[in-house]
Amino acid sequence: MKKPFDIHRLLRRLAVAAVLPILAGCGALPPAPTAERDFILAVIPDTQNMVDYRHQKAAGFKFDANDLFVGQMRYLADNARSAGGKVAFVAAVGDVWQHQTAEMDADHAARGHRAVPNPYFSMELEVTPKAKTVEMPAALAGYRLLDGRVPFGVAPGNHDYDTMWADARFPPVQPQELGRFMAAHPQAQVEFRPDLIGMLHIGGLDNFRSVFGADSAFFKGKDWYVASYHGGADSAQIFSAGGYTFLHLALEMQPGDDVLAWADSVIAAHPGLPTIVTTHDYLNGAGERRGNPIVDLKRIDDRHNDPEDLWQKLIRRHDQIFLVLCGHQRGQAMRVDANAAGHQVVQVLADYQDRGQSSVDAGVPPGLRGHPVPIGDGWLRLMHFDFAGAEPSVQVKTYSPHYRRYSGETPDYAKWYKAIEQPAMSDADFFAADDYRFTLPDFRKRFGPPR
Repeated sequence: MKKPFDIHRLLRRLAVAAVLPILAGCGALPPAPTAERDFILAVIPDTQNMVDYRHQKAAGFKFDANDLFVGQMRYLADNARSAGGKVAFVAAVGDVWQHQTAEMDADHAARGHRAVPNPYFSMELEVTPKAKTVEMPAALAGYRLLDGRVPFGVAPGNHDYDTMWADARFPPVQPQELGRFMAAHPQAQVEFRPDLIGMLHIGGLDNFRSVFGADSAFFKGKDWYVASYHGGADSAQIFSAGGYTFLHLALEMQPGDDVLAWADSVIAAHPGLPTIVTTHDYLNGAGERRGNPIVDLKRIDDRHNDPEDLWQKLIRRHDQIFLVLCGHQRGQAMRVDANAAGHQVVQVLADYQDRGQSSVDAGVPPGLRGHPVPIGDGWLRLMHFDFAGAEPSVQVKTYSPHYRRYSGETPDYAKWYKAIEQPAMSDADFFAADDYRFTLPDFRKRFGPPR
């Protein structure tokens, strides 16, 4: 189906005693009404570049990019329902931090995987203790702002794994050979060519579990944290909002069959609940269920399922699943497909990690290929669910607490970001891709009226 873009203001009315204006740029969300029939699901895209140790003053950067991340988390905490706002749940799509702490995990090494040097991914493959001394503590401090304010779930991304390496089965060509290829093919998109720049693989989730494990202070003993697998690498939460109780599954990247079997069991244990699945790699910027070719885990290790496998084996089979959230591949996309029961499943991508206007604003010199140094600029997704009308709907907005503006209130939004994320789009389409509304026409048929 085509993307339905019906542009409206996210906060188009206030259910309070008197209608009050929302000042442009203030970023304040209204308090939840007593008879709540609407709420906000917040989605945190990849935050790795904001907490990257290289993007902090201590490493010589112009400012602490981590402040952008902290600003996101403080904004969500301040606008949680427990604080009088509308944010009922927070879903994080992964790549919380940037770097790894080991060359290769023991499991993959024992099964014969080998690494090769790769000059094109020196940053991504850096093994550094600063992952533990700078980046992971920054993530921990940020999520502590949500703790006790709003339930949340975090899916691990490839950067959150203990190890990431260039796999020997897909060795990169030498830089001089790549230079000759580029001279002969100046329009080639080499960043997605494993035959030219190699392929990466990942392993180990001890680092992730040390922050977001089932026994962490974030989740242990919380009545809304209802299940986990692999020590919390995969997890399930419930939350009640808008007259419904929702189930949320946070699944590891390109999960294996054992993870899908666990997800089956969790859904079976919570029959009838509208279910949201968050995973790291699922849609690309064109809205296709296709993983990034450079980090195609199934191609290297058949213990993984690729995005289309995930759709076929889990998502389309369960009529409870109505929404899928993901990141990893830069840009934004949305698609709707019918599941096995003929009901719609909305699938949404949002990944803003390569945005760097705030680094330009601070006078940071351009980085790779002359692009602004990517630090995310604090952009996140706010999905406003409205069950008050005859047909449930969701208004999707994109907001930066750093700029204190929605994307639609930012005149230079397309100028800043379109060329990197969606170069084929018109400016109008680029604005619409981050500010749109969709309906849930079969939601009440599947899940009944709000209570």
